[in-house]
Amino acid sequence: MDFAGRIAVVTGGGTGMGRELVRQLAAEGCTVAMCDVNAATMAETKRLAEAAGLPQGTRITAHIADVGKEDDIKRFQREAAEELKTDRIHLLFNNAGIGGGGSFVAGDRDEWERTFAICWGGVYWTTRAFLPMLLKADRGHITNTSSVNGFWASLGPLTPHTAYSAAKFAVKGFTEALITDLRLNAPHVTCSVVMPGHIGTAIAINTRSVLKEGETGLSAAELAATRARMKAQGVDPSAFSDDQIAALVADMGRRFQDDAPMTAAAAATVILDGVKSSRWRILVGEDARAIDEAVRAAPETVYDPGFRHPFGFTPQGDGK
Repeated sequence: MDFAGRIAVVTGGGTGMGRELVRQLAAEGCTVAMCDVNAATMAETKRLAEAAGLPQGTRITAHIADVGKEDDIKRFQREAAEELKTDRIHLLFNNAGIGGGGSFVAGDRDEWERTFAICWGGVYWTTRAFLPMLLKADRGHITNTSSVNGFWASLGPLTPHTAYSAAKFAVKGFTEALITDLRLNAPHVTCSVVMPGHIGTAIAINTRSVLKEGETGLSAAELAATRARMKAQGVDPSAFSDDQIAALVADMGRRFQDDAPMTAAAAATVILDGVKSSRWRILVGEDARAIDEAVRAAPETVYDPGFRHPFGFTPQGDGK
């Protein structure tokens, strides 16, 4: 698939893999409509893309939209169609996502449902909203970002990860089911599911902003969960104040972005190469491939406390 002269929609275009998808698509002459909850980060994405030089006729539009709210997505679709003066698109990248909602049992219900709404609802509602425009194109492609946590629902034996993992399993299953659905009912539209490992993005930092967590930057449930994990690891949590624990978590978020084995730009290149090659299953990162192999090799042991994969229990994340 040649991206030049095409029109793409990218959710979560303000940071991480979303930003890099916008930049690389635009550099190839693809007009892009992106959405995010942060106008400033989208403005920076657009500035970076334009500073690199855009092929003649290539446009980038930015739209404020929370993918966890269907009405926002419907408005985004109307605005994109109107601003680009088109009734069709060729590429849809459902990239936006956050973490959060770790425990179904002990966590906060609102946080759990907010995480699930963004990570799964955002894919479902955005695909619903833009499908008529994809159907009108001569050729279309849907790319949905799942995660390694879409086939391994764990961050390790001491960390529940239910909302994010459930959502990412839903994204993977939805995309695989679409393969047959599209082949029968819209054969000119195809799809891919993307499963990144640890990519250098701001997902951990952005999650706290989106969830509007407490004064420390963490919700009461997350503070309690962090203290419980510390205790399980042999660390006395009573020796740390809430602010100190929040600072430790914030530092982990920064390290998640800065010390990742793969950059967001490299991940976006892998994704776009996979779309060009018409691959429906796109693993991103050596750790994603290693985890995939380990899970396939011993599926009934992957949630045992002693299970280890070649890269250890590294928190995974997607493009946001």
